Amino acid sequence: MSHRTWHKGSYSGSGGAERVEVSEGETVLVRDTQNRELGHLSFPPAAWQAFLGEVKAEQPRP
Repeated sequence: MSHRTWHKGSYSGSGGAERVEVSEGETVLVRDTQNRELGHLSFPPAAWQAFLGEVKAEQPRP
């Protein structure tokens, strides 16, 4: 596998306890920052975008 760039999820908060990292590319990879050695989940980009759309739709409006 080529080098992947990871970024922390925007809904992970700043407390450091419950963070996920995402690497977007040909496939979208998601991993737990505190358990990186356990690997990652893989998603097709369309499935990841659908998931994000559902999460954003569920967010309460201010």
